[in-house]
Parts: sequence; structure tokens; C-alpha cells
Amino acid sequence: MSESVSNNECAAKFAQGNSLHNIANGNMDSGNIVKSDESYHQEILRKSVHGIVGVKIKEEIEVKEESINNQAVDINLKKENKIYEESIAFTGRNCFQKHELTYTREKLYQCSQCDKTYSWKKGLIAHQRNHTGEKPYQCNQCNKAFSQSFQLKDHQMKHSGKKPYQCSYCDKAFSRSFQLKNHRMTHSGEKPYQCSHCDKAFSENSNLKVHQRMHTGEKPYRCSQCDRAFSYMGNLITHQITHTGEKPYPCSQCDKAFSQKNVLITHQRTHTGEKPYQCTQCEKTFSRTIHLKNHQMIHTGEKPYQCSQCDKTFSQKSVLIVHQRTHTLEKPYQCSQCGKLFSHRNILLAHHRNHTGEKPYQCSQCDKAFSWKGNLITHQMTHTRKKLYQCIHCAMTFSHNSDLEIHLRRHTGKKPY
Repeated sequence: MSESVSNNECAAKFAQGNSLHNIANGNMDSGNIVKSDESYHQEILRKSVHGIVGVKIKEEIEVKEESINNQAVDINLKKENKIYEESIAFTGRNCFQKHELTYTREKLYQCSQCDKTYSWKKGLIAHQRNHTGEKPYQCNQCNKAFSQSFQLKDHQMKHSGKKPYQCSYCDKAFSRSFQLKNHRMTHSGEKPYQCSHCDKAFSENSNLKVHQRMHTGEKPYRCSQCDRAFSYMGNLITHQITHTGEKPYPCSQCDKAFSQKNVLITHQRTHTGEKPYQCTQCEKTFSRTIHLKNHQMIHTGEKPYQCSQCDKTFSQKSVLIVHQRTHTLEKPYQCSQCGKLFSHRNILLAHHRNHTGEKPYQCSQCDKAFSWKGNLITHQMTHTRKKLYQCIHCAMTFSHNSDLEIHLRRHTGKKPY
């Protein structure tokens, strides 16, 4: 029997945790240990005591030789300087044999909707609920339902507040043993889960699986109201608010409200002027990380986004999308007051100021204000007398592009009127 089990340390758990306490105290009943090869039991028991959550083995433990139905097990465990986690305790032959089959049993049960296979039929049934959405386990204290029984047990801990697994290094406590095990890695710095696509490593397997979706493109979270899918549950929850129209995060300085807290935080920087993201190659700062990333492409010259209808390339995807409308003539932005259509959102916003009379762009050198930023820049040239527009045929320069275009007609002979 012992040769059929992998040499790697097993993380399975069985029956009552007090079985292992009985072994450590020398109270070994014949029903608690499966009879087998002596050296094999020593290895199993060594790994088991290695994993008891919350038990600190500070002194050398010697479990002396006793007779268990003519089967002697001699355990000699030396003192170690760590707290042991996760126990393996077998309380009967059937339980042990079933566990051993997880290493040897052929996986005969295959899911009809994906390629996963299982050794036990109940494992397949539990897995298929991921496809059907069935949630047979309902909490008796609230209306929540779950697809797996262990998920219900975890949830019920929230009602009871019970957290039996205490970290020995800090005051945190957890409702499940694996949560404590994962948490302890934050103290040790251990990251045993390595991504096969890049050099990132993680302390929890669940975090690795989430990270790998960046490489695989997997999007398991699908919106029930439209056909969009997402890699992360949080992104799905955020998206679903767009269907309800709910905006629970209001700005304290204006009447705007937002569906996401992080969008509110970004918006508030328009009031405070905060720009926490600084370019490492120049002194420019930005209020959003995406603006910093787009700016940095100016230094690298990178233009990864190419138009499929012409040879133009762009450093930003958003600029490419706007450019493509020059080919499609698409105008998706409509004014709610006059019905005019626009290809750019910012042009619609600027146009809307014609109705409201709003002029947010104030000249710093005089009292004039403008509804368009471009008009402000043009106006400011009257103060600086900068002439940015130069004729390609002669040396003349102009403050305004319109003046340059009129001048160019002298060279081209063009008569538009």
C-alpha cells in the first residue's frame, strides 16, 4: 500500500482533529490507525503532526512502542522551531483506502462541457454546477445559496463570527485552516506558486490562477444582461452597475456621482489639482496612471496601434478609435438639446457649452474666458506674440493656423471663394 502513494507531501485531511492529539499523547486506539507497514506509518505520522494548526510542539515528544493488534509503531519526533499546520489523520481503514485511491484511481468521470476528469462521480457532479449555475446549498439565516457545501460552511462562519484558526505571529484569526496557512506566508515571505508564463510568484494558488488569466485571456465571469465577460469578479460587479444606473459615490464638491469609488477618487483630483503620477524621464506629472503611460510613449516613440485602413500608427488605442471615425464617418455622440452629432466626445462637451454659456477656460493675463481650450490657446498668443505656424514655402510665420492657410493661397494660387 505504501508504495502507491506519491513521495510528495500530501495535504489531505480526514476525520476528527483529535485523532492526532490521541496519537501524540500515546493514547492510540486500534480504530484510530490503519494497520500497514511500520516505516510507512512513521512517515505518515511525521507529516501529520507537521501539520497540526495551532499546536506548538515545543518539547521533544516521544511516543513509545505500544502494541496495536500486534502492530508496533515507534514514533520519535524531535523539537522544531516552527508552528505546524494542516493535519492528516486517518480514523479508519475505509477512509485511508479512499484517500489512497486519489493517487492511484483512474479518472473515469469526464465533464461533457469541458475536458476535466474526476476519480469520483460526486466530484464531477459538484464540478458541473459551475456550468449549470445550480446552487443547492442555502443558508438558513439569509437568502444566499452556494454550489458547494464547503462554501456554505464558510459563509455561515460570517454569521457566527467564529474564527478558530489563530495566527501565532499576529492577532489575526481565520475561519478556515487553509486561510491561516496562506496568511502565514505573508510573515515568511514564501511564494511557492510560480507563473509558468512569466517570473511572477504568489503565496496563494488562487492568486496565481487569477493572474494567469492575463496570459490566457480567460473570462469566466459573464454578465447575465449582456454578452460581455470579464476575467475578474470585481470587474463584473462594477460593469453590472451600468445596467442599473446606480451611482452610489457622490462628489462632495460638485453634483456629480459615480458608479465606482476609484472613478470618484480620480474625479476629485480635478478639484484638488493633485497629480501623483510623475514621469521618470521628465518633470511632468499626471492625475491618472493611464495618462502617464500614454505620455511615456512620447519618450520611447512607441506607436503600437495601427489603423487597418491606412498606414497611420498611434501611441494610444483611444486615439486610434477616434482616428478610425475619419474613415467610417461615424458620429456616435449626439447633443441632447439640438440633435447635432459629433465624432468626438470632447467636441460634444464643448458644443454643449454653446447652450449653457459655460466658459471654463480663463485667460491668466486678462479677464477673457472661452468655452474651448483651443480658443484660449489661440487668444494667449496675442499676449505672447508667439508665431507657431510657419509657411513651408517661405520664412513667414503666423500666430493662427487660419492666417497661415490664407497666406498659402498666394503660393498655391488656390481660390476657394
